[in-house]
Amino acid sequence: MAIANFIPEVWSAAILSALNDRLVFAQPGVVNRNYEGDIARAGDTVHITSFGDPGVRDYQRNTDITWENLDSDQQTLVIDQEKYFAFTVDDVDRRQALPGFVEESATGASYNLAAVADQFVAGEIADGVDSANVLDAREIATPGQAYSTLVDLRTRLTRTNTPVDGRYVVVPPEFYAQLLSDDRFIRLDASGTTEGLRNGQVGRAAGFDVIEANTAPEVDGTFTLLAGHSIATTYAEQILQTEALRLEHQFGDGIRGLHVYGAKVTRPTNVARVDVEVTGGEGS
Repeated sequence: MAIANFIPEVWSAAILSALNDRLVFAQPGVVNRNYEGDIARAGDTVHITSFGDPGVRDYQRNTDITWENLDSDQQTLVIDQEKYFAFTVDDVDRRQALPGFVEESATGASYNLAAVADQFVAGEIADGVDSANVLDAREIATPGQAYSTLVDLRTRLTRTNTPVDGRYVVVPPEFYAQLLSDDRFIRLDASGTTEGLRNGQVGRAAGFDVIEANTAPEVDGTFTLLAGHSIATTYAEQILQTEALRLEHQFGDGIRGLHVYGAKVTRPTNVARVDVEVTGGEGS
């Protein structure tokens, strides 16, 4: 591969696009990117200011009204995650391999970057849930129990005025298998539309877009279901650098890329979680 033919801007865009195609927790609709902007370097900090809502008072004619100063709160989104890939392409391998293998390797790198980023975002969401929105852990042995769990998550989010449109819940395959046996679960293959689907979206239930993911947090067989709205979590990322260079001590090229990102739950009451142990088999 001639270094002159390597265009970092094109590779950066292509890698980031492939990465986004594989994100679950860090995809639009689960998180927002309101504060992404231009990330110049790892370690950048985004300051997010929010204001309290003004109070409502009784009005009396011909009397002075009361003015109040709004309380403000500032949160910080720190771009503190730094991950990279780097691989070599030997001149002999390049000549003997089929065309496109370098691009395939870069795509594989983006898949691994996405998996690591997704795991990080899932952890941030799980840790950022308001304590009042953490439901009691439970065992899921039947489709009815699975659906009832979603209803409980829905109730908790509705109590905190979480927007109805655009709610999501991310579930592991074992939990999804239970939903498949419940008539109240609307599968995508039965809904007649795939418009605007999120990565991993498999249907709707209890007002949620249901997203199936192998990356749902798990500890010793207990899964954490995360539900909410994209207004709750903000995420920012960028492929800062991709470059090719001629290797000094061998006949070949080196290709490397740097991915930086950060996430923060800015509205803890608009996400909810519950730990579940799925004991029922498929079709229970």
